[in-house]
Amino acid sequence: MSDAIYKTVDVVGSSASSIEDAVSGAIARAAKTIDHISWFEVGEIRGHVEDGKVAHYQVALKIGFRLD
Repeated sequence: MSDAIYKTVDVVGSSASSIEDAVSGAIARAAKTIDHISWFEVGEIRGHVEDGKVAHYQVALKIGFRLD
């Protein structure tokens, strides 16, 4: 097995429906331009409240990918 080198990028996913959708959307969008995505790490979860209810979720992610 050869050694691999990884790089990370920071992205923020958002969704009106759930934290999981915010994460999935961020990874799906990043995968359109980044090859070899291997892992992600959630750094922050935050949201927007309207009329006493959660209106929007934001999740800050660090996405790791293997360099060619």
